[in-house]
Amino acid sequence: MTRNRTRALSLSGIALAGALALSACGGGGGDEAAAELGTEENPVQLGVVGAAEPYWTTFEEAVEAEGIALEIVDFTEYSQPNPALSEGELDINQFQHIQYLADYNVSSGDDIQPVGATAIYPMGLYSEKYDSVDQIQEGETVIVPNDTVNQARGLLVLQSAGLITLQDGGNASSTPEDIIEEESKVQVSALDAAVTVTSLPDVAAAIVNNDFMGDAGLTPEDSIAQDDPEDPAALPYVNIFATKAEDKDNEVLNQLVEIYQTNQDVLDGAQESAGGSAVFLQTPAAELQQSLTTTEEALRNAG
Repeated sequence: MTRNRTRALSLSGIALAGALALSACGGGGGDEAAAELGTEENPVQLGVVGAAEPYWTTFEEAVEAEGIALEIVDFTEYSQPNPALSEGELDINQFQHIQYLADYNVSSGDDIQPVGATAIYPMGLYSEKYDSVDQIQEGETVIVPNDTVNQARGLLVLQSAGLITLQDGGNASSTPEDIIEEESKVQVSALDAAVTVTSLPDVAAAIVNNDFMGDAGLTPEDSIAQDDPEDPAALPYVNIFATKAEDKDNEVLNQLVEIYQTNQDVLDGAQESAGGSAVFLQTPAAELQQSLTTTEEALRNAG
């Protein structure tokens, strides 16, 4: 039976816990001579956002059934788990995709690395006027989110759907300025991600983030186009387990990844939490790490 080790950290709690970690053999850099990672004395500390989701309890039970002691640390904001990992408060985290990690590494000068894939949640193009992309007329307007990560991804979806052409094939840093107008079918406007869905009555179609899809009564099946998980251009949007670079080959941490990827009860729970939109992947860590390197280079070149 699993133990109830899940705990939450606020921003102030991270700072306090980080300070305590310097004087105790906790996760992420603890003294393994005193206690081997994954034991009762030194449990693996996994950082997530949204530990209240039932599948995390299922995952904890599956991990501990393999003899690995696990503590799930719940964070309230996406900005928290990577610094906590860097500061030694965590051994591993799972909350982000490669693009997000690349942004973090480039801006912070850190070197956190992906060690395993969980799933990709395809981003969809939705329309209240048309049932297929082919019905969209020349010169009509399509909306994409205006934040850096989702904007580039949305543009790649439009390109994959044959609505636009991007300079050099596009990448995770593409912006509307990279659209080759004479080779594109539609006009593209960028709006805040929260209002792309409310713009649907006024435009041909819009990219809608998964975060806002459910509130609008949309499902993945309603989309008229979405990114293809098998397309290499979608790899930066694969969600991942991540560790500090020096821990990427740690056997215990890699065993956690394997348990997540192969335990059907965990996968079923994660799929239910995602509303059926998750596409689970077992992409090799080396491919994930190469994608991170490529994405970081693109960000640095764009800057």
